[in-house]
Amino acid sequence: METNGKVITNGLRESLKAIMQKEIENLPKQLEGLEPKERLNIMCKLMPYVFPKVETVHPTEGEPWQL
Repeated sequence: METNGKVITNGLRESLKAIMQKEIENLPKQLEGLEPKERLNIMCKLMPYVFPKVETVHPTEGEPWQL
């Protein structure tokens, strides 16, 4: 039974990957059809998938002297 589940899961995963790839290819055309406010909202939601998360850096971190 587990083998059957893996086959179904792999098939589903491949189908979802194909759907996502097609949607990504259509994304520029879809974005052009949106109002600027909607387009900006979508772009903000997609940014975490493109850019690394920014981390806080302390100016004294890693320095050999203590303040």
